[in-house]
Amino acid sequence: MKTVRTTTAILAVVLITFTAVSCKNNKKEQIKKEENHSKMKHDNSDGHHDGEKKEMTMNGNEKGNSEAILTAYFNLKDALVSDDEAKAKELGASLEKKLENLDISKYTDAQKLELKDIIKDAKEHAEHISKSPIAHQREHFKVLSKDMIDIVAITGTSNKLYEQYCPMYDKGSAWLSMNEEVRNPYYGSKMLKCGKVQREIN
Repeated sequence: MKTVRTTTAILAVVLITFTAVSCKNNKKEQIKKEENHSKMKHDNSDGHHDGEKKEMTMNGNEKGNSEAILTAYFNLKDALVSDDEAKAKELGASLEKKLENLDISKYTDAQKLELKDIIKDAKEHAEHISKSPIAHQREHFKVLSKDMIDIVAITGTSNKLYEQYCPMYDKGSAWLSMNEEVRNPYYGSKMLKCGKVQREIN
């Protein structure tokens, strides 16, 4: 009971302090705090994720564009996990546009050449996904995933990613995920958990 009272007292002091500080700051500072607070709420891990999100925001277009591509890719992967052909078509078209807009100006000449080739190939597969039935979407997603792994090797990422692998689909197929838990995009509900984590990235 004593512990509960002590914890409540500490929380009350923290709340009063936070309110006092907030009142002194201008609107800009308050917006910043609200953003940081919402990020903390969203992340229930160890706070490291928050730092990564801030870094992602601060690094400008180059990082933002590569992260936008990854987000579109993960959304597409989730649609295939859910066996949602229509959503995968829509997200394939969205990914194609984001690949087109990747700013490669800050990379070395060798990296630019490599990225141009990878992006060209990835765009073709994203386009096919936007126009194909789900079985063909998954075939193209396999090669698209290889392209995404190659892009990440050059651009890096602000978040921890997991390269996962299904030994059964087309003699073995990899994909990227934000979550360690396996959710198979090649089989969806038929074999949702088929696969393993091959390696962690970042």
